[in-house]
Amino acid sequence: MQSKAATVSQYLRELPPERRDTLTHIRKILKQNLPKGFKEGMQYGMISYFVPHRLYTDGYHCDPAQPLPYISLVSQKNYCSLYLFAQYSNNRENHWFQKAWKASGKKMNRGKSCVRFKKLEDLPLDIIAEAANRLSVEQFIEIYESVIKPTGGNRQKSTKRAVKQKTDSSQRKTVKKASSAKTSPAIKTSNSPKTVVAKQSKKTTPRRGRNPSG
Repeated sequence: MQSKAATVSQYLRELPPERRDTLTHIRKILKQNLPKGFKEGMQYGMISYFVPHRLYTDGYHCDPAQPLPYISLVSQKNYCSLYLFAQYSNNRENHWFQKAWKASGKKMNRGKSCVRFKKLEDLPLDIIAEAANRLSVEQFIEIYESVIKPTGGNRQKSTKRAVKQKTDSSQRKTVKKASSAKTSPAIKTSNSPKTVVAKQSKKTTPRRGRNPSG
């Protein structure tokens, strides 16, 4: 059941002593290693470290009223979970995390986007510290936006397609106007066909021949 605690201190007080000690230790490691800019608070019933709205006004795409989550820590019924959003959403970061964890000799219990554990001894705490310290706020936002938004290349291709479609449409309209203008004598001028047709209707037809120059 999701906690309704409004503060981290309140959340920790609600936990059984053993769980409280475990999460308090991990919390200390995270706070000591997080780069400048990340803030601590309660989010979705979990202890969270996030990018505040003053640094990223868009907020979390699932709920823009929420700040962008970076790391979350929670006590659940049968285990605790540590959510590492950067390491689970970016191939480079995920590769580093998997390799570093394996080198530690610890067995990883992976969830959908988290690591599960029951006690401190299940975790390579030095890897957790490095994961927290690994990215600046700016670097994490860049990773986050690369996942939820089109890349610059895709945006550029989309723009090019839109420009091409607009150009093709304009060319079709020009061809249509040119076809309509063929019924009138050709006049060498820089004016558009529509304007030429309008002017041509006002001219008096020459008595001799059909010399466009008059």
